[in-house]
Amino acid sequence: MMSAETIKKASAVYFTLLKEKVIDENSEHFQAYFDPDVRQTVLLLADESGTYIIESPKRIQLVVQPTGSVFATNFTHMKEKHKQIETKKHFHLISVVIMAFLASIDRNQAAKIRTKREGISYYALERRVNDLIMNWDAILKAKPAFGEEEKIDMKDVVTTWKYMEVDTDDYGAKKANRRTRIGLIASSMRLLETEGLIIILDRDDIPKVIPKQELFERIEYLYHDYDRYEMFKELMKTEEDEHAENPSN
Repeated sequence: MMSAETIKKASAVYFTLLKEKVIDENSEHFQAYFDPDVRQTVLLLADESGTYIIESPKRIQLVVQPTGSVFATNFTHMKEKHKQIETKKHFHLISVVIMAFLASIDRNQAAKIRTKREGISYYALERRVNDLIMNWDAILKAKPAFGEEEKIDMKDVVTTWKYMEVDTDDYGAKKANRRTRIGLIASSMRLLETEGLIIILDRDDIPKVIPKQELFERIEYLYHDYDRYEMFKELMKTEEDEHAENPSN
């Protein structure tokens, strides 16, 4: 029988996780969580609500299961929560930007170390997404059904991106302008920032993104077992990546 004290501690841990998404080793809740009864109760709460706990030596994280969660954010919820996502088209493009970012930091150990130390500028990310979309454009010409199996409207994504300006001349206006490519990248990175997964530096100059350890843990503990992530990662490859993957080239 679970004691009232156990339930109280487990609820405190779980609701802190719901609010903060991450609890690190310095938190009193971190110590409380590893009491076997408390941990079992937290895992039960997580399971019941369709969320998922990632444990690592220095922190615990709460993640929403890809399907069947009480907290699953479908397009409508996401739109309410993040006003910058106006249309499904932009939503798909934002997903592509985020996936391109994840795929570029999740290539190999060297890429992880480099991005942790130096970060990736918005302009480097724009070039990466552009290479990717030009690659998709070329594939579509040869295979018009490309993307259908993966349920991605490639034509729409490619066309929307191709006709977006990279930038506006006035940075002040650009910040608010998600209709430019850099504006779209800024919106995408803000989503990761509100989840506590990245740090954005030099916002007023040439912004760049530094991934936090939480992001690498999330990729490792969650996405690597998730087939759709691996499938997306394959789609994120451009010719340049294939050379990078093969050291003999």
